Formats: sequence, C-alpha cells, structure tokens
Amino acid sequence: MQEKYIDENKQGEAIATAERPDNSKKLFLESYGCQMNFSDSEIVASILNEQGYNTTQNVEEADLILLNTCSIREKAEQTVRMRLSQFKNLKKDKPSLTVGVLGCMAERLKTKFLEEEQLVDLVVGPDAYRDLPNLLKETDDGRDAINVILSKEETYADINPVRLGGNGVTAFVTITRGCDNMCTFCVVPFTRGRERSRDPHSIIEECKNLWESGYKEITLLGQNVDSYLWYGGGPKKDFKNATEMQRLTAITFSQLLDMVAVAVPKMRIRFSTNNPHEMTEEVFRMIAKHENICNYVHLPVQSGSDAMLVKMNRQHTRQEYLDLIKKGKEIVPEISFSQDMIIGFCGETEEDHQQTLSLMREVEYDYGYMFSYSERPGTPAHKKMEDDIPADVKQRRLAEVIALQGELSRKRMMGYVGRNHEVLIEGTSRKNENQWKGRNSQNAVCVFDKLEGQKLGDIVTIFVHGNTQGTLLGETV
Repeated sequence: MQEKYIDENKQGEAIATAERPDNSKKLFLESYGCQMNFSDSEIVASILNEQGYNTTQNVEEADLILLNTCSIREKAEQTVRMRLSQFKNLKKDKPSLTVGVLGCMAERLKTKFLEEEQLVDLVVGPDAYRDLPNLLKETDDGRDAINVILSKEETYADINPVRLGGNGVTAFVTITRGCDNMCTFCVVPFTRGRERSRDPHSIIEECKNLWESGYKEITLLGQNVDSYLWYGGGPKKDFKNATEMQRLTAITFSQLLDMVAVAVPKMRIRFSTNNPHEMTEEVFRMIAKHENICNYVHLPVQSGSDAMLVKMNRQHTRQEYLDLIKKGKEIVPEISFSQDMIIGFCGETEEDHQQTLSLMREVEYDYGYMFSYSERPGTPAHKKMEDDIPADVKQRRLAEVIALQGELSRKRMMGYVGRNHEVLIEGTSRKNENQWKGRNSQNAVCVFDKLEGQKLGDIVTIFVHGNTQGTLLGETV
C-alpha cells in the first residue's frame, strides 16, 4: 500500500475528452485506484490519440472501452467486475465494441479475465501500454489480446501525457515505477514490477512544458519517491555494479527535488508517496530551502506496533518513524503529515491496536487513509500468514482509528485558523458555485467567496476564519 489513494467515491469517473480533428474513433477510459493509475491513463490516452482515438465521456458512443484497474484492495477489484457487467448490453448492441482491462488487476488476473469475463477482449499490464496498437489489431482480427509482461526499463519517459480529467492547473509527473520493498501485504511489486527511475532531464523538461502550458502545481509521483536514483545504469538494485563515474554523478530524490525547484521556480511542487525507511533529512532540507516546495509529506506507517511492522516487512521501527517525524518538524516547523494505516493485519492484538492509536496521537496527522486488512492473493502475507482477525473486530478497530483521525484533523485544521495562507485556486467549491476551492502549502483544502478578477490557477492570500473537520473557511485578503 505504497501509494496515496484517490477518494473511492470518485472512482471510475470517465477521463475528460482529448480531441484531434482528424481522429474518427472514440475511447472511453475510466481509472480506479491510486494517483499512479490516473497518471498512467494519461499515457494510454496519448498513445491511442496517435492511433486515431479521441476520448469521450459518453460510453454509448465508444468504439473502445478501457478500465485502468487497481488490485491493492479486494473492494477495488469487486468494483471493476461490477462495472464490467454493466457493459454487457452495450456489447450485444454493438458487436464491434472492444472492451479492455488495464493496470494492476490486469497483470494479477491475466487470462482469468478472458476466461471469466466473456466480454473482455483485451488485457494489458502497466508496462505494456506501448503495445496497445498491436494488441488492438489482434482484437480487430477477432482474437483476444493479452500482454502483461513486466519490464525492468520501461518508464514512458519519452511520451508526453495527454492531460485528462484535470483542472488545467495541477498535474502528475511520474518519476519512478515499480517497487522493490516487498511489504508482505502489498501486491504492487507483483503487478508493477521492479523499481526503476526516470531520466531526470526528461522529468525537468516535462515540468517546464507544464509551466509553459499554464499549469501551476505538479506532484512528483512514484510508488516510493524516496528510492529515486538515476545513475544511467538501469534499476536501483543494479547500482552495486555501477562504475565510479556513475556513482559520483548519481542523482537522488532530494537532488532531483532541488533540480526541479530551480528549473520551475514559480511552480508549486508536491510529491508522493514516501517510504519511512528510505526518506532522508535532505528531503526536509529541500522543502525548507525552496519556497515552491509545499510543506507537506504523505508518510505511510501502516501500524504503530513494532510487532506488526516486522510482520509487514516495513523495514522501519516505530521509534525510527517517530524520529523521522520529529526531524521533519524541526527542519520545517510548518510541515504537515498524512498517513496510511492498515487495521487488523494478521495476528494484530489489542495492544498492537492501542499502539497504533498512541502513535497517531503523538504525530498528530492532518489526515489519513485508513483501511481494514484484506488478503491479496500472491502476497507473502497471503501465502504464509493467517488472516485471523474477525471481521467485527477489524471494523471496530477501524472505526476507532477513523474517529481518532477525525479528532486530530479537526485539531490540525483549527491550528490554521486566524492566519493568512497562500492558496492555489483549483476549482469551484462543490457545495457552493459562488466559492472557490484550493489548497494551502500543507495540503489543507480551503473554500472562500469568489471575487471579481480572480480566476482558476491564481495563487491568492486567504485569511482563514473558521474550519470544519477537513476544510478551512476563509476570505481573500
């Protein structure tokens, strides 16, 4: 569970349209899961845009339907299967319609999709999107097509993503793919492959292009951004065989942050997701050094119990995690943290649960992503451990964690009241069309009345006069 999650209530929203006047075919593309999947969908749309497909938000006019899927939790897979069942009538009415499954779920289930979901024609893993044109030719010939081969090199660095479904203000920039950490609960290393980093020069070029296109904020994205290491020699695991020159000129994540901040000095910069055992003080120092790097870190811990952390193979202890948090607050006093937490992992005792609650109180997270544990086939936990915590106990513990995070979130939001904050206008408030919404440097959402002359993408100074559990209420200074 190395990624920051998108709100499940927003899952499956159709990607916005990307048009080329001479394209004649229509692509309906939905994304589920983490930010990486949404970023990957932009790569897929770019590849298919070159193949004659314009995207559409109307599924009934589509020639090709693709679901970009997630395997991190059982619920995500159930949601995708239910969504596929909704396309059966469309397929009957339009036999030429092609339906495909992309992403982590495609890699994990492979041929099962073609066997069990009779309407699926195409199954493509996250490292095989370049092969989509060839695979679609196979489906045009009446054959099922599949490519779920994982790569040690693929980063899609040379593909300029079609920016879809966004606000034209914020964008994702992928810097790493895959994961080598092998947390026992996590399916990502098996669905996204080994860790590899993208050429920093292509990253900087993409960031510059985004700024020139009017974007005001980027999120540097990876399963584990702290593991970023570019030395021109391939996967990080092979760094031990690097030449002396490669070692001397290698670029780490903190150095990449510095390079990006300098290259686009007026662009707001965020990054996600971090891993405690690989994050260094230098990352905090870069946040402190550059005003355009936001004072916010998503730092998953998963449990406050050392016993659980060992079982999860998290490679950090409770104290090491707390020491890292303390160091971050010393270097960046205005910093905020969010968490991922798994509740009811194999063998979790009541004492383990209480240690999670006590860690949350000590850190005082701004917000978090909290889930009860669900077995993922193929993971070490599924193979070697018993999912022995009763469902009612999981739900009770999860409810306690969520309730505590609610208290902490409200407290943290109250701490922002009575002060001015620089807020990037990202869109109109969902609840009031006469109000803007945006986030401050600490990633807290703020809503405020629209004023004449303000527009999407402006950074405005907001005086915060109130708050709810998760939102700041303010007015333009």
